[in-house]
Amino acid sequence: MEDIADVVVIGAGASGLAAALAAHEAGAEVRLIEKAGSVGGTAAVSGGVVWAPANLHMPAQERDADRAAALAYFHALADNLDEDVLAAFVDGAGEAIAFLESATPLRLAVLEGYPDYYLDRPGARAQGGRALDVDLFDFNRLGDWRDRVFSSGPVQRLMLRETPLGGAKVLPSMEVFQARAHGDLRGFGQALVGALLAGCLERGIEPILAAPAQRLLVDDGAIIGVDYRRGDQVHRLIARYGVILATGGFEWNQDLARTFLRGPLTHPASPPMATGDGLKLAQRVGASLGNMTSAWWAPTITPDGETWPDGSPRSAPVLIERTLPGSLIVNRRGRRFCNEATNYSALGGAFQQFDPNTYDWANLPAWLIFDGAYKSRYPVGPAPPGPDAPDWIVSAPSLAALARAIGCDAGGLEASVARFNGHASQGHDPDFRRGESAYDVFYGDRSRPGPAGTLGPLETPPFFAVPITMGALGTNGGVRTDANGRALDPDGAVIAGLYAVGNVMAAPTGSVYAGAGGTLGPALTFGCIAGRHAAQRSNGPLRRHNNSETAAP
Repeated sequence: MEDIADVVVIGAGASGLAAALAAHEAGAEVRLIEKAGSVGGTAAVSGGVVWAPANLHMPAQERDADRAAALAYFHALADNLDEDVLAAFVDGAGEAIAFLESATPLRLAVLEGYPDYYLDRPGARAQGGRALDVDLFDFNRLGDWRDRVFSSGPVQRLMLRETPLGGAKVLPSMEVFQARAHGDLRGFGQALVGALLAGCLERGIEPILAAPAQRLLVDDGAIIGVDYRRGDQVHRLIARYGVILATGGFEWNQDLARTFLRGPLTHPASPPMATGDGLKLAQRVGASLGNMTSAWWAPTITPDGETWPDGSPRSAPVLIERTLPGSLIVNRRGRRFCNEATNYSALGGAFQQFDPNTYDWANLPAWLIFDGAYKSRYPVGPAPPGPDAPDWIVSAPSLAALARAIGCDAGGLEASVARFNGHASQGHDPDFRRGESAYDVFYGDRSRPGPAGTLGPLETPPFFAVPITMGALGTNGGVRTDANGRALDPDGAVIAGLYAVGNVMAAPTGSVYAGAGGTLGPALTFGCIAGRHAAQRSNGPLRRHNNSETAAP
């Protein structure tokens, strides 16, 4: 069974939906296929924040100066970036946001005061402006598709800027939440994906679900389509002008993760669909790979009973818990090894220190340690504040007993807590500088001034421990591309007809997670860039007229 279109997009996450929209608006006939039975993937269960320099929601004067500042920021953090690809992101982000807001019901707003993650580097914005929050979206607009957006767990019916983390003093009332539930208004990643999907549906672009791609079709070196499976049947989809890979990362493929990543990634925070499908498709047709040792790292916790719809254990990033006062993180020796409050992506390196003497990872396993005062005041994952603790939170009447229960060195733990307490009481951490950066206290307890928002002693028994594992929001290595999103071969030549966007693309920002929304910003931007470019008639038609197309092996 064969179908034909101008542009074929493989993957219906945020980048794939953006690519389909951009290609359509550039005049292309578009087909969109997705291996899962729902759309959205990781973006649908994310916070929905988009990091976009020089975006239209910034004041005009700041926007005009932000290009140079954003480039300086990245150059201060990494020296192995592709200049053309990075510039394409910085230059294209604002245009992509403007396009998506004009072409879909998507509406974004600046998260006021939400800082970039590396505030000590030139070009960083401490006052915010690049991190954009998504407005609520009415899922009734999706009709029969409202239940085909991937979700797991309770739906968020508020915007990030309505929470304390987003600067709000109080949450919306229960009556507001009830009204939003009645009208099926959703926020966060659900709103982002729902609005993009609505834009596609309005243009007659209906994703073909449960349709995993099997192989790319090659004709005289050009990619001219894809074979995909639905049930027991294989379908052939010919692309006149281009195929765009938007299939996500490979963090759930253990073989690929062990082969490429610089250290262990045992507990991804993304849904289990990210298994490297697009990466393997691209490898089979000779695509070059880049940035493969890295990921969007994030320490994670895995509460008992928390699972994805397929039954896989569901891990969650530890964003706030490790930053709040009255907590610290230790390794098996009971010793601190990092600034617990630093940004999650950079923190991955601390967990991946290899000890050549013991020939293992020095800081894995690790535990988040906190005291009774912390437990009575703050939630830990899905566990609410209060004296009771679920089984996955270990408790003990003393630090020594806690150390025995979790298998770490008791003397080391007691010494680490005593040293930390002395420094915390003085509001200063000379060991790891926790609390010095404005970012450190951003996720902390803002009711406490200055460094006290993140620094506080552990003094009140009982004491508690939660295992911290190494996870990621996704991988960021993949197909090397040019500034138009076109896939490159090992010699740097363009593979005609093949594009890559999102986490299947070698990230335009390298291993730098610039700020909140640091994955979605480049994903949406390059979705728009690649979609527009693939729709250009000057690309083809790629299909030869002698019907000699073949499937990649």
